[in-house]
Amino acid sequence: MNLSYFIAKRISFRQAGGFSGTIHRIAVGSLALGLGVSILAIMVLGGFQNTVSERVFGFTGHFQVQRFQMSNAFEEAPFSLNSEFVQNSKKLSFIDKIQSFAHKAALLKGDEEVEGVLVKGVGRDFDTLAFKTYLTDGRMLHLPDSGTSNEVLLSKFIANKLLLKVGDKVTLYFVQDPPRFRRVEVVGIFETYLENFDEKIVIGELQTIRNLNGWTADQVGGLEIFVDNPKKTDEYFPLIESEMDLNLKLIDSQDRFLEIFDWLTLLDTNVVVFISLIGFVAIFNMGAILFILIMERTQMIGLLKALGARNVQIRRIFFWNGMKILGRGLLIGNLIGLGIGFLQDQFRLIPLDAASYYMSYVPIDWNWPVFIYLNVGIALLTALVLWIPVLVISKVDPIKSIRFD
Repeated sequence: MNLSYFIAKRISFRQAGGFSGTIHRIAVGSLALGLGVSILAIMVLGGFQNTVSERVFGFTGHFQVQRFQMSNAFEEAPFSLNSEFVQNSKKLSFIDKIQSFAHKAALLKGDEEVEGVLVKGVGRDFDTLAFKTYLTDGRMLHLPDSGTSNEVLLSKFIANKLLLKVGDKVTLYFVQDPPRFRRVEVVGIFETYLENFDEKIVIGELQTIRNLNGWTADQVGGLEIFVDNPKKTDEYFPLIESEMDLNLKLIDSQDRFLEIFDWLTLLDTNVVVFISLIGFVAIFNMGAILFILIMERTQMIGLLKALGARNVQIRRIFFWNGMKILGRGLLIGNLIGLGIGFLQDQFRLIPLDAASYYMSYVPIDWNWPVFIYLNVGIALLTALVLWIPVLVISKVDPIKSIRFD
């Protein structure tokens, strides 16, 4: 058996009592706590970013295709679904789905209040199953094969402001020449927690907007493109753009809602700084505690030197001891971080104010590659730091250390 490893086992915290045992446990606890908190921070950050991003993308797609126009009006200029881009997009395997839409400004009149809204008309290609996750009451729109549907979905914000509920009949007044109106029924209430959408968007049928604008059955205001990997939008953008008609433009949702995504990116920096500080303290504690253990074992070091042990052998004793502390700390830290994350993910124990955080509970993201990199990084840095205090061993004088009291 390796002599250094054998002695390291004999002086480990399982065998040692009193001061040494306490020091070992403090070292394990500080490392475990630092790793556990770091894992939780990564989980919460990833969950928060994914939830907000998915809400934005779920409402607008990863890209939008619209016709070029000189004005910045809310309403889009129409183009045909028979365009070359719609046909060419079938060749792009990374596109999951395409949804047609059109917007039209209107006044929504309840029994007592009037609210300016933007009606978003959706077609039969609208993914009702995905949008259903935002419903808080009622049902999704019924989109008939022919004719129009006099049904709408209201945001919870607008419904509360106008004192409306599922089943109520309301009137939409459309601003055009001549002015026109539609009597519609509220069949569902949705909530995204995003002010850009909840404060102004009403979901209706695309065919209604076609009829109001005098469009043909193949014309739309725009297309929403959903891709298989949102993290590759920068890579996909030029590929999609190369298939576009000359009169069409491609809009990246991350550019369109730049303030939201810049804010999410800024959170990355905050978490990196936070984890770096925690990691520095935990690793520094490991080095300091190992130094204390070496000082406490000064007599043992002197005796081993007197018996002919080399400095390298003695250093390995304390290095193995530090690695045992590291291994135990990593194990407990992962159990703490992943355990608390699992409980939050399953039972949503920690709530949030949806008005401030865009969600009603703390979200969790299981990013296993990052967890592995974090463990490997802490292990390597700690192993390097452990060599610093063991260098003190070469300075120990056997005669003075044996006489040390």
